[in-house]
Amino acid sequence: MQWRSGKEVRSLFIDFWVSKGSKHFPSFSLIPDDPSLLFTIAGMVPFKPYYLGIQKPEAPRAVTSQKCVRTNDIDNVGRTARHHTFFEMLGNFAWGDYFKKESITWGWEFLTEVIGLEADRMSVTIYKDDEEAYDAWHKLVGIPDNRIFRFDKDDNFWFMGNQGPCGPCSEIMYDQGPEFSCGRPECAVGCDCDRYL
Repeated sequence: MQWRSGKEVRSLFIDFWVSKGSKHFPSFSLIPDDPSLLFTIAGMVPFKPYYLGIQKPEAPRAVTSQKCVRTNDIDNVGRTARHHTFFEMLGNFAWGDYFKKESITWGWEFLTEVIGLEADRMSVTIYKDDEEAYDAWHKLVGIPDNRIFRFDKDDNFWFMGNQGPCGPCSEIMYDQGPEFSCGRPECAVGCDCDRYL
């Protein structure tokens, strides 16, 4: 895999999703127009009114590189390589325009064909009952069954607070290698160490 700077990855990500019909939105303010949040903690925060049906989306698809201040999981900062207080979250969003099949196949295309990640080092997680995501990963992308992991709502069910939009989610996990493992015998996809990002 070729080394790429953060700037290059950001540019490739935005260009890729724009080529798929997404409108590029620049990073929104770190102070959201939302009394329930102190900071913008995720890429979807500026689009919360769209998810709640309060506003009509400006475009059916969006791509962003959103600056975020993350405070809700601050106890993990410094403990793992994947938790930070300030970072840019790359995100692609669609409102009633496309669904799992496109999101999964395009996400895989970006990681393997544009970025050049090795397909055999990646596994995926899905919500335990999400057969649609399983079929997309297994039949369309070609992920073998032994690299598709089913998890419950604690790991693969996205929600926005106690009320509001929610649903099953899927994640792509990259195996950095055994040298990044915590060393526990049960270390596998889903472990909170730095082997699987």
